[in-house]
Amino acid sequence: MIHPTAIVHPGAEIGARVAIGPYAVIGDHVRIGDGTTVGSHAVIDPYTQIGRDCRIFQFAALGGVPQSVKFQGEETVVRIGDGCTLREFVTIHRGTGFGGGVTEIGESCFLMAYTHVAHDCRIGRHVTMANNTTLAGHIEIGDHATVGGLVAVHQFVRIGDHAFIGGKSAVVKDIPPFVIAAGDRATLHGLNRVGLQRHGFPPETLAALKKTYRIVFRFGLTLKEALARVEAEVTPIPEVVRFIEFLKSSQRGITR
Repeated sequence: MIHPTAIVHPGAEIGARVAIGPYAVIGDHVRIGDGTTVGSHAVIDPYTQIGRDCRIFQFAALGGVPQSVKFQGEETVVRIGDGCTLREFVTIHRGTGFGGGVTEIGESCFLMAYTHVAHDCRIGRHVTMANNTTLAGHIEIGDHATVGGLVAVHQFVRIGDHAFIGGKSAVVKDIPPFVIAAGDRATLHGLNRVGLQRHGFPPETLAALKKTYRIVFRFGLTLKEALARVEAEVTPIPEVVRFIEFLKSSQRGITR
């Protein structure tokens, strides 16, 4: 199932039932899992590891050298989980030695056309990134997050689980889990209630998260005061605990 015009390095590991389209280029030290399809003219550079049953569309470029002046050619990798869809012209760059050495895309992610993921980013499971989303280096995105089209995210920013980022936003600080953010610069617009309901969160969880959100962002308290009040007044269900821990661990600061 490899087209005769494709160029596949002898050092690449190609799984069962893999299809590689016309003029695709597969480099050395590449591993492609069973059942994955690679479209025409796609380029998969060395040290890229791709899971099972992925769909890589035409002109995608995976495993490129990082756009970092500190990179010295060290052996670093891109890891892409099972069941991911990478549409036309997606670009994903390898990690750097100083940034951990790994750029990682979790399983079942959907990266739409022209998405860019820079070096040392860590993307969770079931993440959707719409057209022309651009991630700078060292960004972390939690599970089930959605990032709209034409969004730019500053390096070292974290985006929490189940967060929703509206289109054409510029994100320069951390986005907590379970919320909606949008704008240039991005600001918060409440809980991602529709997304949470679609994922089966019960009403009591939504109520606890809403109360937590209001205490932290609507009462005019300092973060220290707000966290103390949440811990005193809100039942510590796992989602509330995750929300609070995310805020406490922020290094760049929290989007308000």
